[in-house]
Amino acid sequence: MVRIGVLALQGDYAAHAEAVERAGGEAFEVRTPEQVAEAEGIILPGGESTTIGRLMARFGLDTAIRQASEEGIPIFGTCAGMILLAKRIVSGEKQGGQPTLGLMDIAVARNAFGRQVDSFEADIDAPTVTGESPVRGVFIRAPFVEEVGNDVTVLARFDDKIVLVRQGNRLASAFHPELTNDIRLHRYFLQMAQNHKK
Repeated sequence: MVRIGVLALQGDYAAHAEAVERAGGEAFEVRTPEQVAEAEGIILPGGESTTIGRLMARFGLDTAIRQASEEGIPIFGTCAGMILLAKRIVSGEKQGGQPTLGLMDIAVARNAFGRQVDSFEADIDAPTVTGESPVRGVFIRAPFVEEVGNDVTVLARFDDKIVLVRQGNRLASAFHPELTNDIRLHRYFLQMAQNHKK
């Protein structure tokens, strides 16, 4: 059983922890660099990305997570977590306004599907991850990926927009899989962590 640390600064980290447990992993909340070091996989949940980024920097979690990534520990970011993983933000905001970890060679547009009132659900085809049947995506002030680097794999699109990507041991989704009963994406991430642990 792999131990997955869920960043617990903001967002629905409890739903991610529950999904990890249902998928066969062990989940625990992460709030310190020492807890990051205990994780065999790390989940960065949704929330307000600027706030999460600043809190990570304040508590030294950004440095600890970058170090974990350098060691090959798998990291999965959803919604705000996708923004935090990106090397570039292309939402037209002032440079430096959004702290990121810069761990994935992707350019992300924040709130690209609209504001809170524009939230929606949709079926997402991601055959590499979930097989023939689609996964249900919950989009809440969701970003999407505008550009990807050469070694980034696009796993899913919605309305011709990139919403699920992988680069090495880093996985990012624009939507919230933890807000549905479908645990296939979490199971896919757990397999990434299991493969690294071997």
